[in-house]
This record gives sequence, structure tokens and C-alpha cells, in this order.
Amino acid sequence: MFRIEVTPQDLVASRFAISPLIETMHAQWVLEGRTRAGAHRRWVDRWHARYKELAGRHPALRAMAAITGNKGTGNVDFIAPPPAGMSVPFETELAAMRTTPVAQAHAEITSVLAQRPPVPQWTRELLLGPGVVQVLADAYEVLWTEILSADWPRFQAILERDVVQRAGRLAAYGWAAALDDLSEQVRWHGDGYIEVRMGQSDERHRLGGKGLLFLPSAFVPAVGAYLEDAWPYALTYPARGTAVEAPATGAGAGLAVLIGRTRARILAELAVPATTTHLAALLGHSLGTTGGHLAALRRTGLITGTRTGRAVLYARTPLGDALVAGNNENTGTRARTDDSSADSIPP
Repeated sequence: MFRIEVTPQDLVASRFAISPLIETMHAQWVLEGRTRAGAHRRWVDRWHARYKELAGRHPALRAMAAITGNKGTGNVDFIAPPPAGMSVPFETELAAMRTTPVAQAHAEITSVLAQRPPVPQWTRELLLGPGVVQVLADAYEVLWTEILSADWPRFQAILERDVVQRAGRLAAYGWAAALDDLSEQVRWHGDGYIEVRMGQSDERHRLGGKGLLFLPSAFVPAVGAYLEDAWPYALTYPARGTAVEAPATGAGAGLAVLIGRTRARILAELAVPATTTHLAALLGHSLGTTGGHLAALRRTGLITGTRTGRAVLYARTPLGDALVAGNNENTGTRARTDDSSADSIPP
């Protein structure tokens, strides 16, 4: 467990960001089975063979297991530079990684390997070779290009809608509201610190007015922390809505029969408020089609919309909540969220 002490200035300085490069690293852990697949089981099944083929051609993907995703034994920082904002392209982040001095990379890798059981000789030679930074960057580029980029619009929508809601809470209501459902591992104490239950040591850290960087992830099942001087202090956490209660696809899916599968799916997705753009990416539909369904749901009082800047953020009304809750209780079925089939009943 550790504590992060905050000041009023830290509330203003804290920010949210999305990192395609860090998500590529997290996705790799899921594809390798080092992190449980959870809601991504069908996604893993679809891409597992492809990943195995890539790992066979790029040994660096296999070598990364020695220096990333290790619990309690440290991880290198240079392969995932702190993201600069919400819409930084993967290519920009990768270019920043490629500028890492080899000496720095070797120092971080040596420190991590010293905390772990011995690794195979080929792994050590690759990780401590003169071209390690470029070799690892090339491996991530292949993983992004060949696998993750295909589904990135959907994952990005999940992350963005979490940020829209949580950042709004932080700005309007403070730490308690922003951290309320972030994770069972995280708790706000009103006397000025955030408690994070992870690890065995009792550590204390001070933000000192620099704020906290929040990084939602569609792949991690638990909170992680960056508390090294090379990084701004940051928390990675599971994004809300990664695995929503979607309407069942079997004969008992009463809500889908009543209003159509797409509209039932939209209601399920709006367990976390979202914009039209987010929902279109999640469902794989056009903005026009998604907007039409939203208009129908709004007219019937199942959802409401609130303007935030140039976008409208949609959320379920109490009636919408009741319909979804009743459907889930009646069917007792949890459907996977990557089924984006169109309605079988006309609107």
C-alpha cells in the first residue's frame, strides 16, 4: 500500500491522457496470457494465432516479458514514454521511444534483470545489445500495425468516454468524485491523500503541485502506478465500460425484441455516458445511423443528452436504467460487447 499526498494545486494540475503505445504494451500482455482476457476473450481468440506468428518472426516480442508487466520486480520505463495528451498518434509516441539513449535503456534493463530469475542467454543478448531500442520499437510497430490498429477506434472510444466523465467529475466535484469507482484498490481520504492498495511496502509520495496523470486502459484488470522521477506520477486503471452488460442474443433477450438489438446495445453501452462519436466507434456504425437511434431513444425518454463543448454526452435516464436492469435480471445472460450486429427489427 502507498499514499499519494495532494495539495489544492494538484487538483488543477492533474490531467487525463490516452496512450496508444502503452495500450499496445497492455494488449500484448493479454495476447500472451500474462493478463487475464476477461471481456476480450473473443478478441484474443481472433488474434492469438496471428500474434504467435509475429512473435516467431520478432523475438523482441518474446523478450519483452522479461522487462514489462512484472509484478513486484520492476519494469523499464523507456518503452512507454509519458503521453502528452488525449490524441497523440501511436507514431508520435513510438518516435519518442526511439530517441531513448542506448545507455539509458541498458541501465533500466540491467536494473530490472537483476531483480528477476536468470533469463535465457538469447534474451539477455538481445536486451543488452547495441540496437535494443530500435529492435523493441520495431516489434511494437509490427504489433500495432498487424493487430491493434484494426480495433483501435473501438478501444479509443472506450477510453475517451471514461476520460470525459471522470475528468468532468474531477473538475466539478474534486478527488472523491473522480476516484469513487476508479478501482477497489484506490480510496480518497478527505484529509489530503490518495490511498492505493498495491504492493507490500508502506510508501508515501507527494505530488508537490505537479498533479497526477490518469491513464485509463481497456486491457489492465487492476491499478498500476508510475512513481519514478523519469515519469510524472501516474495511475493506470481499468476504464469503465470495457465490459458492459450487453443485451443477450438468445430467445430471452426481451429488450432487444422490444426496441431492436442496436438500440438495446446502445442502452447497455450507456452504463457509461458517451457521445455519438464514441458510440458509433463502439458499434461499428456510421454517425448518421447512430444519431438516428439516439434520437429515437431520447424521444421515448430512455436517454438524455447534455452538451459538453461541441459534443453532446448521452446517458441513460432512470427509465432506461430500469429497462436494462430488468432485461439483465430476466435473461441472466452476459453477452460479449464486440457483437455489433445490426437490428433485426426495423426502427
